[in-house]
Amino acid sequence: MKRRIKRRPQQEKDRSLQEDNYFEKNVTFIKETFSYPENTDLTCRNIRLSGIYVDATLFLVNGMVDYDAVQLHIIKPLQEMQLVYEPTEELEPFLIENVLSVKEAKVIKDQKEFLTALISGQTLLFIKGMNSAISIATTSFEHRGIEHPQTENVIKGPLESFTESVSVNRSLIRKQLKNVELVTEELTVGNHAIQSVSLMYIGTLVNDELLKNVRDRIENIDVDAVQGLAILEQHIEERPYSLIPSILYSERPDRACAFLNEGHIVLLMDNSPACLVLPITFWGLFHTAEDYYHRWAFGNFIRLIRLVSLFIALLVPSLYIAISNYHIEMFPTDLLLAIAATRERMPFPAIVEVIMMEISFELLREAGIRIPTPIGPTIGIVGALILGQAAVEAGIISPILVIVVAITGLASFAIPDISMNFTIRITRFIVLFFAATMGFFGIGIFLVFAIAYANNAKSFGVPFFSPLAPHTRSSKDMIVRPPVWKQWLRPFYVFPKEKVRGTEQRGK
Repeated sequence: MKRRIKRRPQQEKDRSLQEDNYFEKNVTFIKETFSYPENTDLTCRNIRLSGIYVDATLFLVNGMVDYDAVQLHIIKPLQEMQLVYEPTEELEPFLIENVLSVKEAKVIKDQKEFLTALISGQTLLFIKGMNSAISIATTSFEHRGIEHPQTENVIKGPLESFTESVSVNRSLIRKQLKNVELVTEELTVGNHAIQSVSLMYIGTLVNDELLKNVRDRIENIDVDAVQGLAILEQHIEERPYSLIPSILYSERPDRACAFLNEGHIVLLMDNSPACLVLPITFWGLFHTAEDYYHRWAFGNFIRLIRLVSLFIALLVPSLYIAISNYHIEMFPTDLLLAIAATRERMPFPAIVEVIMMEISFELLREAGIRIPTPIGPTIGIVGALILGQAAVEAGIISPILVIVVAITGLASFAIPDISMNFTIRITRFIVLFFAATMGFFGIGIFLVFAIAYANNAKSFGVPFFSPLAPHTRSSKDMIVRPPVWKQWLRPFYVFPKEKVRGTEQRGK
């Protein structure tokens, strides 16, 4: 292609000299910042633009770009173009629009933007005589393929889970949520190692104050680096010392889409095979996606089983201690005699036995996670059987206590969210202390204070037990859920702009 542009006036030549200095300054800045040529990860390529005979410098970071795209869509078009041209201010927009055959390119001028673009996998093109650079999208990180979720097992529903690539994760959400109002914002965190945070929300639903609150929390992070979502969660949560989680960590795109449709905000980052959902309530941590994929009766049945499991995991060891120490009359006579016979030669009090068994179970759980996958579950099961049987035969632990701890451990596995799981497991030891000192009265005192504390907790301004306490309008999807066709109200506690699903249909 040929294009002739008139020569510059004489008064612009002085400015050209100044812009040449900017070019040299920017190129030197990039090389010094990346310790070039000692740092072999930075590639610096000098090229000459064909037709206009202008020198240019190309920068990219190895391992972060698509080399074929750089060669075919940047270097080759620049070297083969035919122009009769003297540099003017119109050169960079002209190259973007007519020469570079890439999906995205823009002009940037700030040196901080230069660095952010390079470490994000983009290619920088500096042209002699220009005081800016062209940032070209050539990002291509290596990442694993899409697999099924690891920590949130799927019974019925999509088998896709997030990966460590934020672009893939965004596409998974947009694949399931085809909404033109779905917005993705890019924020940066980290002073030295800059990372990008993708903030996703539906613009016609999300509350503006909530969105501003989340933006401010992310922008006010003042650290050298934020390596992933798990670290980001700790920087933006409201109560860092609280056992109660205030953010949902999920690796399932379908759950993220469900929360987006209610007016929540989803955060994504590279290197994190999951998303953060905020704000969150107890019910969001308690529910699972399968509750909605199953029919009404089946979904509510497993939800009730999960609720019973939560109370078993939290209270059963404490109830055993309270009854055996303070309220023996509550046992049936035959069971009481059986327990007394097994405990006749036990060397330790019941509370010591429970703590020993609980700690042993936690050790087995942690060992099963850290041991390589093929033998991890086997070690956990065999270890529990061997330790339990050996402890009973040695007269250290009573048989009924092994049953109590085993049921408690099984119930804890039924709690779906990992943060809530840790909350229940740690709280169980606190309840044991109250039960061992004051029996049922102590358990009652603990429950009163625990419920009051949890009711006072908030997640980005949303009370933890909303919409139950304080009561707000909702579809009553809490302990049990109504049929899906009756869930026409969005949760009012996140103050969505559209509170009714299918507004047009409801208005008719």
